[in-house]
Amino acid sequence: MKYNKYIKSLLFSSLLLMAGSASLTSCKEWLDKDPESIISEDEAFKNYHNFQGFIEEIYDCVPDKEKVNWCTSWNFGDDAVHNPEGYRHMDHQVDLGNYRSLWDDGTGIPNGLSWLHGSGTDGKFAERFSLWKGGWYSIRKCNLGISKIKTLVGTDEERDLLLGQLYFFRAWYHFEMICYWGGLPYVKDAYSSKNIPQLERLSFQECAKCCAEDFEKAADLLPMDWDETLAGQQTPNKNDLRINKIMALCYLGKCYLWAGSPLMKEFENVSKGKSAQLLGASSNGKTYDYDVEYCRKAAEVFGKVLNMVRKGQTRYKLAEFKYSNIYDHERDENAETCYSDIFYTHKQKWTMPGSTEAIFRGMYPGANSANWNCAKIFGPKVAGLVEHDNIIHHPTANLIDQYGMANGQPIYIVKNGVYVLNPESGWDPTHPYKNRDPRFYHDIVFDGFHYVLQTENLNPDQKKLDYCSLYTGGAMRAVDNGSSTGYFIQKLVPHQCNVGDNWYDYNDEFQAYIPYLRLADVYLMYAEAQGVVGGPNSMATTCNLTAVDAINVLRDRVNSLDYPMEHVQPNFLDTKEHFIDEVRRERAVELAFEGFRWCDLQRWLLLTEAPYTVKYSHEFERIEPDSWYFDANSRVPKNDPKDAQVANFRKKELITRHFDSKHYWFPLPDKDTYLYEGFPQNPGW
Repeated sequence: MKYNKYIKSLLFSSLLLMAGSASLTSCKEWLDKDPESIISEDEAFKNYHNFQGFIEEIYDCVPDKEKVNWCTSWNFGDDAVHNPEGYRHMDHQVDLGNYRSLWDDGTGIPNGLSWLHGSGTDGKFAERFSLWKGGWYSIRKCNLGISKIKTLVGTDEERDLLLGQLYFFRAWYHFEMICYWGGLPYVKDAYSSKNIPQLERLSFQECAKCCAEDFEKAADLLPMDWDETLAGQQTPNKNDLRINKIMALCYLGKCYLWAGSPLMKEFENVSKGKSAQLLGASSNGKTYDYDVEYCRKAAEVFGKVLNMVRKGQTRYKLAEFKYSNIYDHERDENAETCYSDIFYTHKQKWTMPGSTEAIFRGMYPGANSANWNCAKIFGPKVAGLVEHDNIIHHPTANLIDQYGMANGQPIYIVKNGVYVLNPESGWDPTHPYKNRDPRFYHDIVFDGFHYVLQTENLNPDQKKLDYCSLYTGGAMRAVDNGSSTGYFIQKLVPHQCNVGDNWYDYNDEFQAYIPYLRLADVYLMYAEAQGVVGGPNSMATTCNLTAVDAINVLRDRVNSLDYPMEHVQPNFLDTKEHFIDEVRRERAVELAFEGFRWCDLQRWLLLTEAPYTVKYSHEFERIEPDSWYFDANSRVPKNDPKDAQVANFRKKELITRHFDSKHYWFPLPDKDTYLYEGFPQNPGW
């Protein structure tokens, strides 16, 4: 079969061996070298310089999930929707339960509009845009490199650096794939295409155990800071993206937490440890049933990392949340770092986003890489206010409701599969945006928001839209070119990316990238793992933070005089279950739109459960629709939109996802499952 030959080459055969500069920032140039510059295996592995060049192609294979194949989709949970022009994208196909669209969009062509699969063409270009293709390709390279390490002519330090990277990436690609496809074979050898082994699929926990062993090896071999090594001094101040000890430890902890999560424990229990991925899963009230020992391991590792961070032993720290104007993301003049810089940079000479907080990212995306189409898929397309086509990726009202109140209380709690108003919150439906979590004002564009600041070059139709009309029937509520939910999001791309402010112009040097792992996530995972082990007031032996302390650190970060934020409240500290509920909500808010929500609902056994299967909008009417917000003649705002009074605030169902147990995993490509008996399809597909 033609496809068999393709998958053989993908999983087990050696593709082009390349060598080049050790500098990550030069990888793009290196990968563009002419074919005659490709050298043999003997040359690729003969010294540190060439060997490091071989490894750097693996970095380049880490998918940029925000920008794969133009306006891709990476939010598969209950947090995001596309407008109709984007319905081919995988997030909407997931809403329909059509996971097979990942491999065939109905036209016989693979759906390339997802970072899980990438572009639909074979070859190196496709590998770099795909977790599935690039994952197997990179695992093959890792195993080949590990097998050749003894041939290296170099120092012990150089050998440790090379091996540490190879072990990390072998584990990372396996781990990322099993999060979406369930347990897979753990490939540890560079097999020839003429000798394909029939490796049996492992359960998630079995595969995660192999990942953990490699992450631990990597942590033992790698430095805290490459600049402090002799090899790293060859590229001083250019080593931020290189794999280090902290990255390996963080993923070791994440690997343990995922393995200990309810879905993975349930699979393992049902299967008694054998071929767990062949069995279905149903929640049956088991959302709090974690594997405590795996969680204990996770908490100990995360505690070790946070202890080092808090002692200043790493270069990582939380970015500051200090703004002189939170709506426009204008940083306070006294702020040394900026929360927004985690996700995008503006007029900073195309600086890679991440600030001091991003721990693991892929390759530098290149100048102007966000222009088509990342910078233009989050705002209203009414009257061409944001340029290009009508594809808009915007938040559900579900996500909006996760942002609680400044008093630390959630607006809703879930009881018997239904969202119930929390009487302790103080939320007022006549003033729905007042006294909210400060992150709401940073992340979300809502009714009355001053969207276009520079209106000189707008045409008459556009000038009427400088303030958002997101009430029911408002000018920006059209399903095709506005918001079906009543909101836009500006966390990843600021509202100034529009035709008036024109931040996506080349001269504005707008750069965007979503990190795979950042420090805030480590605090969140520590809180979850330790909360499972000992409850909210317990702490790991490696850290002097309690589980609830870790959440409160993040709330303290966003607390200010203008936008106060209180700690986790006592009504969520009385039981482990109540605390875990609040940890989960904190993840939804802090990590909003970063691509984690589907995996969280999945591993918590909530993906198939109400109310998480229904996406909805907010509907309401303005009171004094124009004069309250701004002077009709001067267009000068008179009031803060968060204080607006509205009428008849309500929810409206948009999409109901009809999921069953098979939707906890994506299907494998059918033709791959025909290779041999021990590589079966996921249940139900």
